[in-house]
Amino acid sequence: MMVHFIGAGPGAADLITVRGRDLIARCPVCLHAGATVAPELLAYCPPGARIVDTAPLDLDRIEAEFRAARDAGLDVARLHSGDLSVFSAVAEQMRRLDRLGIAYSLTPGVPAFAAAAARLGRELTVPEVAQSVVLTRVSGRASAMPAGEQLSAFAATGATLAIHLAIHALDRIVADLIPAYGPDCPVAVVEKATWPDERVFEGTLADISLRLGDARPSRMALILVGPALAAHGFRDSALYDVDYVRRFRGEST
Repeated sequence: MMVHFIGAGPGAADLITVRGRDLIARCPVCLHAGATVAPELLAYCPPGARIVDTAPLDLDRIEAEFRAARDAGLDVARLHSGDLSVFSAVAEQMRRLDRLGIAYSLTPGVPAFAAAAARLGRELTVPEVAQSVVLTRVSGRASAMPAGEQLSAFAATGATLAIHLAIHALDRIVADLIPAYGPDCPVAVVEKATWPDERVFEGTLADISLRLGDARPSRMALILVGPALAAHGFRDSALYDVDYVRRFRGEST
């Protein structure tokens, strides 16, 4: 018996990986984060599968589902939105499985920040503008931020910021970032990227709150900030330059 943690992607059912889809299809138990995982993905479950929405469950009750599946010898597909590597709350579940001696695997998914960038038609790293992307959040009820991980510190690098689970703190974020980026720095708020009810708001640090108005995006909204979002006139990457010698092209002639 094994628990398969699967990154379900940002929303659209066809953005799950082939491996993730096939694992769902062969697992007789499926635990899914109902509030953030597209219900269409459950159509991949085999007939008669036990399907459990974990949104109302605490960690003890989720563990009880793992135990019951182990006792019955049934593999589990455990679906989480986006990718498992960030903000997924998978680490504490794996710790419990380790204690129980239950084997597990991890299958990555398309992360929300990648879906948001695709929707905007932007590359988040642009030559000589920004070559780093910081995936972060702000302190909230679920957990506090470590002392050294402050938005102002990240902003000082000039990197592109992908700020998760933080739309409720937008005014505070703007105040923290303007000193480093300036009021004209581009901002995009992408809510539920790739879902049917996706919404996108674009502006600058100076006016993004006004552009949102009374829209009240949900907690699933992602905030992207940085000069790369509106970069123009940047130099081409050397990667495809005619004089750039690399392994698969050889010397120019």
